[in-house]
Amino acid sequence: MIYSDKDKKFKRYTITSALPYANGPVHIGHLAGVYVPADVYARYLRSAGEEVLFLGGSDEHGVPITIKARREGVTPQDIVDRYHNIIKDSFKELGISFDIYSRTSSPEHHETAAAYFKKLYEEGKFVEKTSMQYYDEEAHQFLADRYITGTCPHCGNEHAYGDQCEACGTSLNATDLINPKSALSGNPPVMKETKHWYLPLDQDEPWLREWILEQHKGDWKTNVYGQCKSWIDAGLQPRAVTRDLEWGVKVPIEGVDGKVLYVWFDAPIGYISFTKQLKGGDWEKWWKDGDTKLVHFIGKDNIVFHCIIFPAMLKAEGSYILPQNVPANEFLNLEGDKISTSRNWAVWLHEYLKEMPGKQDVLRYTLCSNAPETKDNDFTWKDFQLKNNSELVAILGNFVNRTLVLTHKFFEGKVPAAGAWSPVEEEAIKEMAAFPEKIGRAIETYRFREALAEMMNLARLGNKYLTDTEPWKLIKTDPARTATVLNLSLQICANLAILCEPFLPFTAEKMRKMLNLDIKGWREAGVADLLEAGHAIAKPELLFEQIDDATIEAQVNKLLETKRQNALNAWAPAAVKPTVAFDDFGKVDIRVGTVLECTKVPKADKLLQFKIEDGMGTRTIVSGIAKFYPEPEKLVGMQVCFIANFAPRKLKGVESQGMILSAEDKDGRLVLVTPSQLVTPGCNVG
Repeated sequence: MIYSDKDKKFKRYTITSALPYANGPVHIGHLAGVYVPADVYARYLRSAGEEVLFLGGSDEHGVPITIKARREGVTPQDIVDRYHNIIKDSFKELGISFDIYSRTSSPEHHETAAAYFKKLYEEGKFVEKTSMQYYDEEAHQFLADRYITGTCPHCGNEHAYGDQCEACGTSLNATDLINPKSALSGNPPVMKETKHWYLPLDQDEPWLREWILEQHKGDWKTNVYGQCKSWIDAGLQPRAVTRDLEWGVKVPIEGVDGKVLYVWFDAPIGYISFTKQLKGGDWEKWWKDGDTKLVHFIGKDNIVFHCIIFPAMLKAEGSYILPQNVPANEFLNLEGDKISTSRNWAVWLHEYLKEMPGKQDVLRYTLCSNAPETKDNDFTWKDFQLKNNSELVAILGNFVNRTLVLTHKFFEGKVPAAGAWSPVEEEAIKEMAAFPEKIGRAIETYRFREALAEMMNLARLGNKYLTDTEPWKLIKTDPARTATVLNLSLQICANLAILCEPFLPFTAEKMRKMLNLDIKGWREAGVADLLEAGHAIAKPELLFEQIDDATIEAQVNKLLETKRQNALNAWAPAAVKPTVAFDDFGKVDIRVGTVLECTKVPKADKLLQFKIEDGMGTRTIVSGIAKFYPEPEKLVGMQVCFIANFAPRKLKGVESQGMILSAEDKDGRLVLVTPSQLVTPGCNVG
């Protein structure tokens, strides 16, 4: 630690980020919850001269992957290969600075996870239990929770899974489902006995209670502490560490087949196996040295696994350090709606990078400034545009550009020598000196929104100083004073290049190049002599560009199309109405008529007025389909079906003598019911 006095000074930092599941790409919810804050933390510590190991990788085992593979007719390995590469490349392009980004399907990980399990097994750290689980007799396979569907007992959703109902969000057990069915064969499953190994969390409860609820009270974030306390107070129960599956790390017990390590058990061991891959024989100091600080960055859905279960695994092994902090964020919503991969309601990182080239830092800035640190928050494209145009362009970019342009205009692109500091400069320098500590302290205590705001406050300080001193006017009367003003403005720019790097690494690199700034770290920031007099700076380039309304509208329309497609996909025919007697139906007189005239009803946006030839003369019928037929004159000559024996009624002053039949499509569009070929007007339909 550099500024915080709450913790001891550590020699090194092991930083882990939750492993994204390799059955799809990552979206902005993942970034805001885990990866952007983790990267800010890692970059800051490196800048401060600390020894850092930042670990990431793909979680490539588990039932959702096997389900996706089965649906696509490919192997699970095909699925994880596809998405691992998409995720890895996307992270790299966004500037997430992992020291290693690996995967849990690698041979090194299988070996490490199997050895970890075997050590605990041989030392008697597990308990064996037999239980009754659902089994598909046709598929000859035990069914994991996600392979069982049925009716949710809480909301009646007929497509709930054995672990959760995605309609109401309730966590379930497979045995809670009404009318359960196997996702493999569609048949009702049977109960069959199976044996598994469990981590006895009930035995860990005393030390977990003391370690979390006493030692970390006031240290861990309130949402993390509160969720852990709730679990512990409810009483911890043994948790299975194996499953009846073929895809995953095989259970390393002789004579045991068809069982793998439960994904929640093998995935966090990935942090250790990735370290071994990167560090070789030097890996242990990152996991077994008390001078190493272990920090897990996760979303709130992983709190229990990283605060209770993984520490219990580490404690059971006996030689590992425990995490010092687990700064979990809440969830990020999108345009007022919960992000959902199944509904494609998300902003996918790989798509963003293609559609918004060169705007990595704009996304990083928006997600950090709007991070759901203490409660769920919302991402909107309008706010994204506002953050770019009103903050990055108008504050940070404007200050740097003005400073560099004026330096080239008045001093041939060289840092002018400063004269004596006036009280104005002395006050600005005093304020500037405080920013490294303010920003650093906020980062160290995982208040990334506050840290980013302080960094922008330094840019605001520079903007205000430049605006107040007006060097573009001052040059006419006092060139020496102008030199002092631009010298300090350039020093502020140099400080910004250092202090913005954890948040905006691409912007920081541009600034360093424009300033020809030698690589300097956090400890060197906060001073007004980073650039020597006479130092040449490069030609200025715009750090950010305005984002226009058309660009934002395209992204909003993309989401609206997703919502429309979701509605279409969710469509199902309406339930059949109660049975009616044939004689009752026979009372309805349905006929075919030819449209002679069709016009909009005045002052009625939804209504069209038809003049129909019905074989006996003409009649007027009013129909509420104007929205779907904006050019009613084109309906003239068409034949339609109508009910001829409804009692007349007035609509907007027009007497309607019947009802024209239309069908409502799944997108809500009304379509006129017409005969397949011309018939004589007045013909009965029956």
